[in-house]
Amino acid sequence: MNNGFYKDLDTNFEKACLLSRQHFSHKELLYMLKNGNIPEKQIAALKFDRISSFEDAETLIQNLTGCDGKIREAVALKMFQLITEMPETRVFFSKLSPEIFAAAAIDINANICRQVADCVKYLKSDTGFAVMYTKNILQYINQSLEELNNFTPGSKKYVINKQLFKLYWSLETLKDFYEYVDFEMLKNILNTTASLSEYTIREKTAQIAVLSDKFIEIQNKLKNDSNYYVRACFLNH
Repeated sequence: MNNGFYKDLDTNFEKACLLSRQHFSHKELLYMLKNGNIPEKQIAALKFDRISSFEDAETLIQNLTGCDGKIREAVALKMFQLITEMPETRVFFSKLSPEIFAAAAIDINANICRQVADCVKYLKSDTGFAVMYTKNILQYINQSLEELNNFTPGSKKYVINKQLFKLYWSLETLKDFYEYVDFEMLKNILNTTASLSEYTIREKTAQIAVLSDKFIEIQNKLKNDSNYYVRACFLNH
């Protein structure tokens, strides 16, 4: 095996199809995840059958960031399946690298963000994990808000959208960890995001604000928002 690319995408695809029809032992899948190239790691992640040790969990998580998108997406999908369908695996994941989960929660691929956000809510019962995960997410939120505040009318649209995307998914996953945030800090964040022009950010703000009556002022502000999806967050509250 090698750690690089095949010569082109078609070759990668053909190799992945071939690998998908083969059977591999757990030990072989571990080896592929550690040492394989793109299609090998992608298929190994999809075929990964169990988590029975910290080595298993760590090997999977190490491929959640810093590699090709096809690998990251396969790992995120498998991780979600394992955490939701095999509760006994959660103890292994919750003891490893909350900063990697946080980085993956704002991946450039929204499918990965969704899978990770849905995964970590099952790990929040581990206080150590929850505290460190939340700390990292708050750093991403503050970084995005600072960047957005510094933009000028001449700033590139894609640069602005990148920060909005990052902020959106940070707020999305913070919904399940808001109780780990200092009240005044979270209130300041929500007051800021409630005033941003992008309605999807105001929508995520509303979804957090409705979780506690401590944010009644923010709730009252967003209940009358100009966007239906923002106002809809309050229909059942």
